[in-house]
Amino acid sequence: METAADDTVTDGSDGAGTARSGEPRERPWATWPPRLPEAARPYLPPLLLYGVTKLVGLGVFATLLTYAGDFREKNPRFGGGAHWWDVLATWDGWWYLQVAEHGYHPSLVRLDSDGLFTVQQNSVAFFPLYPALIRMVSESTGLGLYGSGILVSVVSSFIAAAGIYAVISLLAGARAGTIAAGLFAVAPGAGVEWAVYSESLFVAIAAWACYAVMTRRWVAAGLLAFTAGLNRPTSAVLIGAVGLAALVTLARPESRREHGIRGPVYAMLVAPIGLLGYIAWVGWSTGEATAYFTLQREGWAHFFDYGAYTLDVLRNLTVGKGDYHFAFSTPDLLSLQLVLALPFLIALMLRKRPPLVLVAYTLASIITVLGTQQMFGNTMRYLLPAFPLLLAPAAALSRLKLPSLAVFFTTAALASGWYAHYVIFELGVP
Repeated sequence: METAADDTVTDGSDGAGTARSGEPRERPWATWPPRLPEAARPYLPPLLLYGVTKLVGLGVFATLLTYAGDFREKNPRFGGGAHWWDVLATWDGWWYLQVAEHGYHPSLVRLDSDGLFTVQQNSVAFFPLYPALIRMVSESTGLGLYGSGILVSVVSSFIAAAGIYAVISLLAGARAGTIAAGLFAVAPGAGVEWAVYSESLFVAIAAWACYAVMTRRWVAAGLLAFTAGLNRPTSAVLIGAVGLAALVTLARPESRREHGIRGPVYAMLVAPIGLLGYIAWVGWSTGEATAYFTLQREGWAHFFDYGAYTLDVLRNLTVGKGDYHFAFSTPDLLSLQLVLALPFLIALMLRKRPPLVLVAYTLASIITVLGTQQMFGNTMRYLLPAFPLLLAPAAALSRLKLPSLAVFFTTAALASGWYAHYVIFELGVP
């Protein structure tokens, strides 16, 4: 027969920590820091590699900015400021902070001009999710809008790195996944990851949406694609990739029997609502159904032209000329090298036989970027979300031993402070 005296808990062979029923149990405070949950432990190496690599690149960027000093003479809205870190909130960052502080005032104001810009720029060109998070963090923590914007971007970048690790490790193993997270930190265009820009947030959503599709979590995939639609117009490629994967799942009898119908149908229906809803709201608010596209085309000179602008840039750069819109020599040449590497990267990715959602998402992202008139020097930044291109390089680098990897990432981290940060923010327009 059991009694209260028999109800004991032993913590160790010497009986220390034994407590009789009804008495408070001692808590072991000896272990600090607390142990990570089992499921979180695999993410520690990739996040550590990502964070250290980014810090090195940011340090080099700050050193170069301070050495050159040009930012002190520029308009605080256009790449300038009193301190080097102010540069991280200029250009698009200025617009996001304006939305976070003042909200939207939708309008289409025609300019008396026959040039490239015929409509006054308006903040509704910038989608609401990122500035809404900035405002929410600011009001919750007491941080200023700038600090909140950086915080949202940094946290989002780590979530993105974790998502990239999750996707790549499923296909090529944990070591390759860790390396892919590190490559994300030094990729061309990675300078915007810790700036007041929405790229980190979008990559975080896209990576985990793709992971959700790969693991057949259709409800999560649909909700993430819906959320992406409130963040960037290029979410259309993610929405299409999720929808295509769901459609193929429904079309195959064996996968339909295995995964059911409701999940894929839900993902297909929910995914586009965010994007379509915001564009419809802009049209309703301005009184013109196509107001968002008009604003992009006539206010920012960004529109899909089936690659005509990209071909024009390539022709000019090939013969050493700059006779095209938005010419910036250094970032344009770096973007040219990335474009020339794309066929090779795509072929290597396809050799790994990635799932349909990754193939569709990557190819659609590339077609969208190269088929659109925009600042060619920003091709590095615009292709940053195409993280599946890291699959083959990460798998190849995973065969190297630790000393070789240390040399590679040290060199890449130092160099990224110039090509991924300084070039974009100071030698071009991010």
